[in-house]
Amino acid sequence: MTTISADRDHVASVSLATAAHDPQDFATRLGQSFERHGFAIVADHGIDADVIARADAAARAFFALPDAVKRQYHLPGTGGARGYTPFGLETAKDATQSDLKEFWHVGRALPAGHAFAPYMPANPWPAEVMDFHASQIALFDAFDATGGRLLAAIAHYLGIDAGWMADSVRDGNSVLRLLHYPPVSPDAPGIRAGAHEDINTITLLLGAEEAGLELLTRDGQWLAVKPKPGELVVNVGDMLQRLTNNVLRSTTHRVRNPATERRGFSRYSMPFFLHFRPDFLIETLPGCMSAERPDHYPQPITANDYLTQRLREIKLL
Repeated sequence: MTTISADRDHVASVSLATAAHDPQDFATRLGQSFERHGFAIVADHGIDADVIARADAAARAFFALPDAVKRQYHLPGTGGARGYTPFGLETAKDATQSDLKEFWHVGRALPAGHAFAPYMPANPWPAEVMDFHASQIALFDAFDATGGRLLAAIAHYLGIDAGWMADSVRDGNSVLRLLHYPPVSPDAPGIRAGAHEDINTITLLLGAEEAGLELLTRDGQWLAVKPKPGELVVNVGDMLQRLTNNVLRSTTHRVRNPATERRGFSRYSMPFFLHFRPDFLIETLPGCMSAERPDHYPQPITANDYLTQRLREIKLL
């Protein structure tokens, strides 16, 4: 497989601001991009630049801490659901080498006694970075709100009730991931993030301006995803692909090691993995089945069971 240049094909940018006055046009552009690429680039997403900058600064401050300090926040046996996951631990499905990254997970904070508490442990917070807690919660909430707007557009595109779609993710097991890819040597083995698909419903990604993110096209070539500064990269996850019977595609993607002149630099990004409720039954939508498109997933599965299955595959459980 080879890499193709963005001038032969590309992921177009769509403006979320247009959804307010022309929801049909935005939904169509977003949905068609998801059908073709499994990815879309979203401009005017509404996440405040100051909220992003604060969270980014706090994340970088944490990753700059000594390794021994960071490892105090690693919680073995949790599937990396919360806190710190050290460098080289996560491995893409079916890969033999671990990814060249470390990350921190912030999950949804639930009130005491909530029915989903068994699925969502409390968040640890690093005492060494004063603004970490407040800044990451603010970014989580902003991502969650924008994700809801995008799901409404997806519901519009699929011709299903937006309220039903919103309920499918209400108090869902969503996760904000703060990612650090350290500098790599010229002969570094592996890849910053091996070829994989995302497990969840949709992923919203900030910080992809640094080159490296690529998606695998239908004809087996790697296409660079190139958002402009501040734009959001959004991609379909396996749960949504399953719900829509492959109408919306969960596309294989990776983060390549950088070009030689950029190997001495770290790469930081902040993906938000929007998830269904743990008890949501992922069952093929009737409108996504036909004689030409039979049901590829006749056996329904809850979102939590599916998540557990996939975490085992990537060696986090």
